[in-house]
Amino acid sequence: MIEEHLRGRLNGALTRIAALIARTGATPNTLTLLGFLGMAAAGVLCASGSFFFAGLVVAASCVFDALDGALARATGAASPFGAFFDSFLDRYAEAAVYGGLVVYYATTGTISGVGAAFFAAIGSLMVSYARARAEGLGVECRAGLFARPERIAVIIIGLVTGLAFPALVLLAVATNITAARRLLAVRGATLSASRPPRSP
Repeated sequence: MIEEHLRGRLNGALTRIAALIARTGATPNTLTLLGFLGMAAAGVLCASGSFFFAGLVVAASCVFDALDGALARATGAASPFGAFFDSFLDRYAEAAVYGGLVVYYATTGTISGVGAAFFAAIGSLMVSYARARAEGLGVECRAGLFARPERIAVIIIGLVTGLAFPALVLLAVATNITAARRLLAVRGATLSASRPPRSP
């Protein structure tokens, strides 16, 4: 997935930047909150139809999202709550952008756009929920292609190129397929774990 690839490529650079940020006294949770506020602002821009600028703001917000974890590691401030807070606001951040798009398409009378944004939002939330719930059961669940980094990449490209609607259609289909794949993956993992061993 994109997440693992980017982490491997950018880990060194993020660590160096995080070390500089640490000198300012900023905390990882502060960066997490700034990233969320940026995504909320992007949602407002989407609602007003300023897609290009919304895409730029989403891209900028991703920088904070990438740096909060690096800062936590660099300062030794990593904590279970910090990880939870990050994931918690990530869900609201995505919802803010989709919500802004729903408002825009609703006010312009584009019902297909409303539907695409709605199903993209549902699929995105279910992809994340499937992983979190599976991990709560002790099952690793990373099946499918459209985890959060892939979704954000599609959103950014769609907004800055003016192809927001096709991007939403892609997300509406691909995220729900990914969620279904995770459902099947967890089913397979739990069934194999609960199946009694065969007699020799």
